[in-house]
Amino acid sequence: MSISVAKIVKDFDFEIISGEKGLTKKVENSQLTRPGIELAGLFDFYEHDRIQIFGSKEITFFGWLNEEDQEIRVHMLFEKKPPAFIFSKHVDIPDVFIRKGHEFQIPILKSQLRTSELFSRLYQYLFANLAPRKSIHGTLVDINGVGVLIRGKSGVGKSEVALELVRRGHQLVADDRVDVYQKEKGIVIGEAPKLLKEHLEIRGIGIVNVVKLFGASAFKEDKSVMLIVELIPWDEDQDYDRLGLDTTKEMLFETEISLVKIPITAARSVPSLVEVAAMNARLKFLGTNMAKDFTDAISKEIDAKNKHKNTK
Repeated sequence: MSISVAKIVKDFDFEIISGEKGLTKKVENSQLTRPGIELAGLFDFYEHDRIQIFGSKEITFFGWLNEEDQEIRVHMLFEKKPPAFIFSKHVDIPDVFIRKGHEFQIPILKSQLRTSELFSRLYQYLFANLAPRKSIHGTLVDINGVGVLIRGKSGVGKSEVALELVRRGHQLVADDRVDVYQKEKGIVIGEAPKLLKEHLEIRGIGIVNVVKLFGASAFKEDKSVMLIVELIPWDEDQDYDRLGLDTTKEMLFETEISLVKIPITAARSVPSLVEVAAMNARLKFLGTNMAKDFTDAISKEIDAKNKHKNTK
């Protein structure tokens, strides 16, 4: 995975100071570096494949160097050809960086963000864009804070379920195709491809835009996948779990996601079932397992009756 410096410049509205010819460079590492020890002359650990960030601390130290050392250190920073140099809001860019940017064709960029905010936002942006991704056929909806990935065979009614959930006040994240990546172990983020954002495909009606139909609150840019609901046709010969004690998990990257299979018929209100599944999952996240509480209560009742019989 990679992303061009030009796209980063566009998305963050960075000012291009010099090195415009290097905007086609590709960034492949989501990590960022603030080259402090390099300015002091130690380049043994110089991470030159990363974007280099300069804040007031780095530039203040740089100003303490004599002109000869400044020239040498900056040349050493540039000769390894990092993707770009970005200077934060209240930093004056030294002329030597501007000159070397033209010489090495490496972009010198100016941000209107303070150093800490720039570092944080840019790292999150790069991680989201460079993390390994999968595309899943399904629909992702945020139901009361629970990201529910609805799956099932084509034509089973995933989009129609999502439409009804949005009508009830929940939020659509993606329909038909969900792009997912692992933010960290235990957190998988899902989002819609750019062209499909805000849209649902409803057979017999066509493509609808949920934001234009229901308002801006009907759509969410991304959401962590916390529950997978698989819609399956009802099978009379299948023995379905009636208590909810069976726990099924599915791996997405290195993260286990709870999986619930809901058999559907014309008589069952599938949106309501999906909604309840999400609410039940939310309770489990908070430490309440209603099925276990129910069976524990029955066990206690049976034990109490047996104890009473034995005492007679």
